[in-house]
Amino acid sequence: MKILGESNEKTSIIDSLNYSKSFDDYISLLNQIERLKTKLTKHGYIDTSIESITKQNDSLFEAKLYLGDKVNRIRIYLKSNFKETYPNLINNTKGEDYIDLEITELESYLDNLNAKVAELGDPFSTLQLINLSKLKPNLIIADLKIVSNQKRRIDNIIIKGYYKFPTSYVKHFLKLKTGKSFNLNAIKKKVELLNELRFASKIKDPEVLFTQDSTTLYIYVEKTKTNNFDGFLGFGTNESTNKIEFDGYLDLKIINNLNYGETLNLFYKSDEIDQQTFKVDADIPYLFSTPIGIQVGLKIFRKDSTFLNANQYAKVNYQINTQHKIGIGISTTNSTNLLASDTDILNDYTTNYYTLQYNYTRTQPLDPLFPINFWFDFSSSFGHRDNNLGKQKQSVFSFDTYKIFNLNNKNSIYTRLNGATLTSNDYLDNELFRFGGINSIRGFEENSLVANLYGVINTEYRYRLSNSIYVHSVFDAAYFEHKLSNNKEKLFGFGFGLGLLTNAGLFRLNYSSGKSESRPFKLSDSKVHLSLTATF
Repeated sequence: MKILGESNEKTSIIDSLNYSKSFDDYISLLNQIERLKTKLTKHGYIDTSIESITKQNDSLFEAKLYLGDKVNRIRIYLKSNFKETYPNLINNTKGEDYIDLEITELESYLDNLNAKVAELGDPFSTLQLINLSKLKPNLIIADLKIVSNQKRRIDNIIIKGYYKFPTSYVKHFLKLKTGKSFNLNAIKKKVELLNELRFASKIKDPEVLFTQDSTTLYIYVEKTKTNNFDGFLGFGTNESTNKIEFDGYLDLKIINNLNYGETLNLFYKSDEIDQQTFKVDADIPYLFSTPIGIQVGLKIFRKDSTFLNANQYAKVNYQINTQHKIGIGISTTNSTNLLASDTDILNDYTTNYYTLQYNYTRTQPLDPLFPINFWFDFSSSFGHRDNNLGKQKQSVFSFDTYKIFNLNNKNSIYTRLNGATLTSNDYLDNELFRFGGINSIRGFEENSLVANLYGVINTEYRYRLSNSIYVHSVFDAAYFEHKLSNNKEKLFGFGFGLGLLTNAGLFRLNYSSGKSESRPFKLSDSKVHLSLTATF
């Protein structure tokens, strides 16, 4: 088929649209001419018409089109009450009751406008341009007509797949409620947040059932494995005996077993310097279907036969949204001196604190190796310590944050910064912070460092060998102060490690060695840590 315009110039315009010229049958040929006519109209040749279609021979047809003058712009007039009905929908010059558009922008503009009207709760609305006429050779005018239907609101929300999914998460985590204006795009974005939950994920996009008098939203969810076991075994050479010593910990998280989104933590650590830590913690979110949750816990720390600390705490948390959470609570610590007699730096005491906490979490749920991209946690506590020396005002500030900088699909940089400070006029040895080890500055024994103020920075350069294996470097640095010994020191840790995602969980191996300003680097002081994080 050959298509001609009313002039050589118009024929060139038609040829520039690259239409098909060969067809299997006559019907396909006619359909091509109609599509071409529609395309020319969208390009501004609104007077396009088919003048003739003639058969030249057995295999060739010739079509003649009339294009006319090109219209470059269109002016759309709005009704006087348009902005009252749809506020902030169209931004036009103040006082004018029309908008001017390039003719080539018209279709996409109307599609976008119709989508915005649908988002306001009218998914079946349609837009029409009526009373079209030419104001100038290159400008046409029209009136905008919106055909509205009854505005839709969500009447029912039904969970499919995971039928015991906690309804409080629909209301407060996804922020989907019955009675709210129906907006499918906004609903889809909110349902995507399911993938940020540890105990559930989205199966497919939500679906909607419209009836004459109701709107039912179906959300498809599946329950995922959430219980988490984390443990490690560490070993190194004792400097005094030159024998290998072992240490390790167990961190067990039981999540959503009762289908309330609750979390139960059980932690136990035994250090190579005869220290034991036991911690149990329960976190119940969205209590009584409100955005408020509670957290209670008990932590017991024993230092060989020197002292025993028992800390109890309770908090009320408020989940602002999926990423931000604040909390307020109280904590009490009772410390018992296990030695024969008290001293100025080691004796029985009791502390009572009021605490404030803020937490921010941003996930990358599609990454099984590193599911959390950014974490920030800050807490402050104010109170006093009571012992036989009297009452002492104290305050504690602590923070923990880490971030993964993804350079590309294989390379990333992990940085973590954490620390704490205790402010007091005097200090006891059994109230100071204990840090060091695989979850602090690597290359040092677990909880072997004592301070009233410390800060640790961990860095790793990570390289993915595959979707389930990565290797990384270790470079850590720390600074701490110990007022009782009037000691200030800088520490460094070096090493390397690897991570392997197996059917049993994430297996990690770290080899690191530490040094301080007063202690030279020794290969014999290196620490090897093995850990396994399993989900079941």
